Amino acid sequence: MYRRNIAHILGPFAFLLALFVGYHAWFKPTFRPPPPPPQPKTEPTKAPAPRPTEPAPETVSHAESPQARLMDPGHIPDSQFAATLKNIHEELEKANYADAEAKLADLPPKALAQPQLRRYAAVLWNNLGVQQEKTGGTEASVKAFKTAVSLDPANPVAHLNLAHAYWELRDPALTPEFLETVIRLAPAEPFPHLAMADLLQERDDLAAAARHLEQAADRAGQDPALRSYLQTVAAKVKRTEKTEHQMTARGSTHFTVKFDGGDDQTTWVSVLEILEEAYRDIGQKFGYFPAKPIIVVLHTKDNFLSVTGSPMWADGLFDPVLGRIQIPTQGALTDQVWLTRVLRHEFVHALLHERMGLEAAALPTWLNEGLAMQLAGDPWPDLDQIIQGEVKLLPLTALEGSWGGLSTETAAVAYFEANSAVRYLIDRFGMHRIGEMLAMLKARHTLAAAMQDKLFLSYDQFQRQWADQFHAKPKTGRT
Repeated sequence: MYRRNIAHILGPFAFLLALFVGYHAWFKPTFRPPPPPPQPKTEPTKAPAPRPTEPAPETVSHAESPQARLMDPGHIPDSQFAATLKNIHEELEKANYADAEAKLADLPPKALAQPQLRRYAAVLWNNLGVQQEKTGGTEASVKAFKTAVSLDPANPVAHLNLAHAYWELRDPALTPEFLETVIRLAPAEPFPHLAMADLLQERDDLAAAARHLEQAADRAGQDPALRSYLQTVAAKVKRTEKTEHQMTARGSTHFTVKFDGGDDQTTWVSVLEILEEAYRDIGQKFGYFPAKPIIVVLHTKDNFLSVTGSPMWADGLFDPVLGRIQIPTQGALTDQVWLTRVLRHEFVHALLHERMGLEAAALPTWLNEGLAMQLAGDPWPDLDQIIQGEVKLLPLTALEGSWGGLSTETAAVAYFEANSAVRYLIDRFGMHRIGEMLAMLKARHTLAAAMQDKLFLSYDQFQRQWADQFHAKPKTGRT
């Protein structure tokens, strides 16, 4: 059990972090619009060793700047509405965004019938959307970006901003057709190709996804690290497509199961039954259900190790880059208890990943692992056998990031603590409060802020109260 969960941390978490940081460092649209024509600007655990293609977070500190996506409105076209447009522009400059939006919405059809005025109004709507995103989050910006696109269907910046908003919100309006339009309007930009690859991976079209990742790499400018990173991801997708191409696939309403070998009905029926039960049971406990089917890949033992890069002792993992649960099938049908634990545990990780979206990397590892153990109903009875004698607790703050550098003994304590801390969290505050905390993390608040706001405790107070309860209980059977 312990080995399985270390495997979850070793590979996928590092890759997820790289993808998340890489996107925000390199792909978030950073344009200055026409005139002149827009020119793209780009800036930029226990894994066996740090991946050389992963960008170092400290090198991308100014990755995200909504101001960079503002458009220069330029000269106000001469017309009877020039004073009104100037006034709206001034409201935006003064940060009076509500007044600016109201005045933009009140522009008469006669004004918008003039092509130059429509394009100018589109710029103002775009800039309003940028500021709304900055102050109220991505969801607040969608209406403004959509209006900008409707007013100026040839505006590449407004399209890119809207595409980014759709992508970040996982909005179904982000379709291949829409992204093809964005690619046509901004042919030099890597971002729409990245978004297209993401969409195609979700639809299990890995060959097409790899092509778009390669096209993103071709448009990555002169940054060799960026090109190398994208090429590495593309190669991973290609390897996966090659591996899965000959697999048998069977599906249910909520899952697609792929597996090696012939059409072994006993295997896939058993796996789907476990997964569907996990979907109902865990989704109800968590108050969240996946919006799209989850792919589960069953490998032979040797194939699992080579495809996932997992160590010999790995029992399974959730790969956030490809959105797949991957497990070896050796012994799967002879040990239903093992199979059920692995599938349920990794399903929780998949569920958390989807719920958190682009902020999945902000989920503290101790909370991620603890929720997986608690929601999966996996008591981990062997943890008590691993932890002998008195346990010296690690601060939970030290267990928020990657656990890749932890020793075997320390990692065992980390899992033991995660399980205990999350059980205490659930018992005292309930899953509803935890869901509210996750929503705050997704909105880019810190864990400390989420605890203070939803639990009415500081992070330090929570740790002290949990630690007191931890030490007060007899160790045997403690979770």
